[in-house]
Amino acid sequence: MLHYDALQTVSVVNRMTSVDGVGAEKYHFYHFYTLIRSYFILLFIAEKHSLYYIYVGLSKPVNLPGIYQFSAMGLLDDRQIDSYNSEEQKKIPRQQWMKDKMTDEDYWEKGTQSRKSKEQWFNVNVIFLIKHMNQSESDLHVLQWRTGCETEQQESEVNFSKGVYEFSYDGDDFLLFDDEESQWVASVDTAALRSKRKWNNLPKLNTYFKGYLEKECVDWLNKFREYGNEELRNASPPDVHMFARKSTKDKSKLKITCLATGVYPRDVMMNIRKYRTSLPENETESSGIRPNHDGTSQMKKSVEISKDKEAEYDCFVNHRTFKEPIIITWGN
Repeated sequence: MLHYDALQTVSVVNRMTSVDGVGAEKYHFYHFYTLIRSYFILLFIAEKHSLYYIYVGLSKPVNLPGIYQFSAMGLLDDRQIDSYNSEEQKKIPRQQWMKDKMTDEDYWEKGTQSRKSKEQWFNVNVIFLIKHMNQSESDLHVLQWRTGCETEQQESEVNFSKGVYEFSYDGDDFLLFDDEESQWVASVDTAALRSKRKWNNLPKLNTYFKGYLEKECVDWLNKFREYGNEELRNASPPDVHMFARKSTKDKSKLKITCLATGVYPRDVMMNIRKYRTSLPENETESSGIRPNHDGTSQMKKSVEISKDKEAEYDCFVNHRTFKEPIIITWGN
């Protein structure tokens, strides 16, 4: 099998040295090859999915709209699916399909009671940490807890890939559970070390944590994804744009940007290409996949080029909602 990079090089040489005959045929073959290759890459790449629950407790009220002394939320693939806060004190759905599918009132009542008990736990422990660290109670301090799991799906097979159970305090890592080793890992703080030693001596508790992350969490993730699949099937394909602006670093250069927004699910393939050859990752600047306010995502890649060097650039984007890749050409 030909190495992909080698095939890219051959195609560029053929395009630059011949516009008809064998060289042109090789160029058109390569263009067809890249389209087919991107389709199969997207088809066979493992889908990644996640379910996380995030809890945030403040040491005192801040009297700002939308910020509560205690709040909690569930996130499925970075989309909020439920919420709770210390003012409403009720677990409520944040997606229409959660309202439609999770109709058992017992589910929401038990969820509310669970969040209330966690709120009390946070109130006690944030005060404990303030006193332990000899901090002022008049200052604002923040205790956070994140727990959840990630899976990879290839065709119909779903496999656990990662479990997270971690605490942070005032923005610093405090204590986390190593799912593979079934052991707690602590920061250098003595309170964290004390909790680590205590919890590591409770093997039954750690077995429960491991089982929750690898089995129960995954089961809920799969169930929620099944319930939300109708929304996924009706999702609009992402919008793709390509534009150029003057470089802020070098006035003799332009910054070409490829933007895909409204991406859902969040897995997307994007390349900036020169003469239909993908530029190396180390030559482009990527934003990574970032969330939009509506629960979709966006991704942006850029490259700086000389104004006086003519070349053909394009933005190549593929997504599972596309029938075929979108290619937007920009000519210098």
